[in-house]
Amino acid sequence: MHDSEISAITLSLLMGFCSVALNLVPGVATAWIFSRCTFRGKALLETFVFLPLVIPPVVTGYFLIRIFNQQSLVGAILNRLDVQVVFTWTGMAVAGAVMSFALLVRTVRGVLDEINPRLEQAARSLGYSPLRTFFKVTLPLAWPGIVAGSVLCFARTLGEFGATVMISAGTAGNRTIPLEIFHHYQTPGHETEMMRLVVVSIAISSAALVVSEMLIARLGATRYRPHHGG
Repeated sequence: MHDSEISAITLSLLMGFCSVALNLVPGVATAWIFSRCTFRGKALLETFVFLPLVIPPVVTGYFLIRIFNQQSLVGAILNRLDVQVVFTWTGMAVAGAVMSFALLVRTVRGVLDEINPRLEQAARSLGYSPLRTFFKVTLPLAWPGIVAGSVLCFARTLGEFGATVMISAGTAGNRTIPLEIFHHYQTPGHETEMMRLVVVSIAISSAALVVSEMLIARLGATRYRPHHGG
């Protein structure tokens, strides 16, 4: 396996872990808000959060470039802090996190919706604060779904192409697995290198999917399902 392929695998894995790290806390918090709260503008906020799931990824990449380029307010502030986002691996990690955030929120929200709210109400009746109720009751019940959502977030980032290619320099050593596959596809005589990365990509994604499904199945087959009756 060539150095460029190892670099692509390493960068993809790094982006996947960064995506989970960036998304986990805000993603769980957003899922909890969507599951437990009712407020004006909630539907609009949900549309905004889930929009990256349905719009072309290159559109998301375009907006990220507009937000983080040096002529924008955010880009100018980051430039003063000597932080470069556009055409760096940092920007690629941000693109992966943005594209996978909605998937994490959707998975965790589905888990929270299945938790019997009477368990939380019982904790509140015993004097628990909302924050303590979340950490002592909700979080222990929801953890398999949160891990499953994190795994899907990781896998989604590994497979991201459209938004990443917009914000990436695309140079050797700065390409993820999908970008490296596309590079080999465009280069005559690189079919072997391309197929190696295709196999690696399928293997990692399949493993992530199996783990996620096992966790979700565990969640559905145990006490995490809502109870009915007295």
